Amino acid sequence: MKGCRHVRLLAVWLGLTLAGFAAETLPPKPAHYFNDSAGVVPAATAAQLNAKLEAFERTTSCQVVVAVFPKMQSDSSLEDYAQRLFQAWQLGQKDKNNGVAFLVFTQDRKMRIQTGYGLEGALPDALCKRIIADEVAPAFKRGDFAAGLTAGVEAILRATRGEYQGTGSTVANKKPLNHVLNIVPLVFIIVMLVVIVISKARMPSGTVYHRGGGTYWGGSSWGGGGGGGGFSGGGGSSGGGGASGSW
Repeated sequence: MKGCRHVRLLAVWLGLTLAGFAAETLPPKPAHYFNDSAGVVPAATAAQLNAKLEAFERTTSCQVVVAVFPKMQSDSSLEDYAQRLFQAWQLGQKDKNNGVAFLVFTQDRKMRIQTGYGLEGALPDALCKRIIADEVAPAFKRGDFAAGLTAGVEAILRATRGEYQGTGSTVANKKPLNHVLNIVPLVFIIVMLVVIVISKARMPSGTVYHRGGGTYWGGSSWGGGGGGGGFSGGGGSSGGGGASGSW
């Protein structure tokens, strides 16, 4: 009876999760390296950061993309949403997986640095957390998004070059399964969920983010870009590495 109860609970959780995915809209691949759909950064600063990130890819082959949104268009966790965005945008080169996504949601007061497989050594979780807490969050708390984003970009680039050093490492909190009886249905449900998530992530989608009450983007166009060179994903992937934070 107890095993059946756990299976029912998992089924309910799965249903709620899928309902959240159904209501979710993933933004299309960004047009620039620096994208400000929330309109919180001056155009000149956005252009400078976009040029810096474009030059960084030219010299290192690493793709760092910054995307600032008013809010997250999903009921799922920030970590899951960031993972799906990364996979949909295919940041980094396919053979190197050397991409980074720096995501900010101003109204939610949340942010995340998501790293590709190939940069988990240069940007481990602990270092991403330190960049968020020490470099970005203090400026965001003052309402200075331009300063916070600039500091965050600089720290990410320095860390990728091996110039920004962190201390310690994160420890994943994993809970063991307490009921062996539930392992078979649990594995089946997880596999089904993964298949559905992947199929959802591959579906073309678009939404509308208002910037300053006027301009917006939808489908394949973006508002609030950095100008200059355009971004194109290289087919890279992420395993969920990185860190999240708030202010």
